[in-house]
Amino acid sequence: MKRTDIVEQIRVALGSALGREIAELPENTSLFEDLAVDSSSVLDLLLTLEDSVGLEIDPEELEAEIFETVGTLSDYVESNLAKTARV
Repeated sequence: MKRTDIVEQIRVALGSALGREIAELPENTSLFEDLAVDSSSVLDLLLTLEDSVGLEIDPEELEAEIFETVGTLSDYVESNLAKTARV
């Protein structure tokens, strides 16, 4: 999956988790500060990404840094998908 596709899936998942349309989503967008993501919307976001891109989440791998920006979350998704593809 290409990086642009991952960012698009995150945009759609965030819109669903937050209950509003997100028109543009630059990778430097802060999830908590710019989009007002909270802990329950993070859970919704992750569940949606699991379904939409086949993400397999290990709760022990989750660190706050993953959710700093759209870019850091994209890095996590990209790395996770690559790891899953190798198995």
